[in-house]
Amino acid sequence: MPRLALDPTSTLPADGTAGCLVGRVMRPGLGASVVAVRSDGVYDVTKAFPTTADLFDQPDPAGALKAAAGERVGAFAEILANSAPDAADPERPAFLSPIDLQAVKAAGVTFALSMVERVIEEQAKGVPERAGAIRAEIGAIIGGELKGLKPGSPAAAALKQHLIERGLWSQYLEVGIGPDAEIFTKAPVLSSVGTGADIGLHPISTWNNPEPEVVLVIASDGRIVGATLGNDVNLRDVEGRSALLLGKAKDNNASAAIGPFVRLFDATFGIDQVRAMKVSLTVTGEDGFVLDGRSDMAAISRDVEDLAAQAIGPHHQYPDGLVLYCGTLFAPIQDRDAPGKGFTHRRGDIVTIASAELGSLSNRVRLSTECPPWTYGLRALMADLKARGAGR
Repeated sequence: MPRLALDPTSTLPADGTAGCLVGRVMRPGLGASVVAVRSDGVYDVTKAFPTTADLFDQPDPAGALKAAAGERVGAFAEILANSAPDAADPERPAFLSPIDLQAVKAAGVTFALSMVERVIEEQAKGVPERAGAIRAEIGAIIGGELKGLKPGSPAAAALKQHLIERGLWSQYLEVGIGPDAEIFTKAPVLSSVGTGADIGLHPISTWNNPEPEVVLVIASDGRIVGATLGNDVNLRDVEGRSALLLGKAKDNNASAAIGPFVRLFDATFGIDQVRAMKVSLTVTGEDGFVLDGRSDMAAISRDVEDLAAQAIGPHHQYPDGLVLYCGTLFAPIQDRDAPGKGFTHRRGDIVTIASAELGSLSNRVRLSTECPPWTYGLRALMADLKARGAGR
C-alpha cells in the first residue's frame, strides 16, 4: 500500500486559521477530545464543550469557540503527521473525524449530471460495461431537458409526465426533480473517519467511486452553523442492482469520510460562501492513473437550505444535531481498466477532496474488511468523558 502524506498547508483552508476551525483529536489516556485549531497550535476545549454537539448548539458557536480557553495539545503539523495510517503512533495525539454525536445523513441526486448517472446505473443493473451505451442513448435526452429545471415546479411536473410517456421515467428522476429530496442515513453516529484514515469498499463491489461533497453541520434546532468536506464512498454496482440495496452500497466500515475540520460560520465564512464553493477531487493510483474532477455548488438543483429543511424540522428532530452530505456534481466516467468499463477504485488509491474555504480531506482506499474496525462508540466516549470529569 502507498503511504499517505498529509500536507499541513493544503489541509488548512486557503486563509489558514483566519476562520473558526473545530476538530477532534484522539488523546492517549483521555479519549476523543474537542479541539480548536488556532494559529499557534491545537487546543483541547473539551472542558467547555464535552462534544461538538454541545458546541454547535451554542447561540453563537464560533464566538463560543473563540472565547474558550483550553490546554494546548501540540503543534498542528505534528498532530496531522501522526494522523496518517502508516505513521500513526497510538501514544501520541491524532486527528479524528470532526463530528461526534450528530446523525450522519446524505442527500442524493441533487445535481442534474449525477441524476443522469443514477439513471444509467439503474438501467445498467450494476454492470459497468453497459453504462457507455446507455449513456449515449439516454444521457443527452434526459440531461438536456433537466438543465435549469427547479425541482418540484410545475415545469418539473410537466417534464415528469412527458418522460413517463416516453418510457424514460426513473425513481432517481423522482427525487431529482420532484418536490421531495432523497435524504438517507449514510453512517451510524461516531463511525465516520477523518483525514488521513483509510476508507473502505465492501469486498463484493467491482464498480465504485468517490463522491466529493460539501457537508452541512446543523444544530439540533435546525440552524446551519458550519460546513466541512466529505467523501460519500459509493458502490455503483450494488446500488445499480436495486435501490433497496442503498444501505449496503453506502454504509460499510470506514465508508464515510468527513473533515478535516468543521469551519463554523462567522464574519469570514457563511452560507453564501457554501453556495458558491468549488470542490475538487484527485484520485492517484499505484498504477499511475490520475483522475481529476470538480463539483461546483452553484450548479446544485436544490438550495442547501432547502436540503437542510427537508432533513430536520417538525417532521423529524435530531436532539444532538446532524450533518448532511449535499451530493455531488461529479460522476467519474473515465475508463481505467478497459474501454467501456469506466472508473472504479483500486486498493491503494489516494483520494483528496479540497476547497479553498475548507482545506483538504485525504484518504487511502482499502477494503472495508481491511480498514481498522470501528470500536470507539458512544459507551466508550461517555466513559472517557466521565473519567476526565468533562461529561454532564
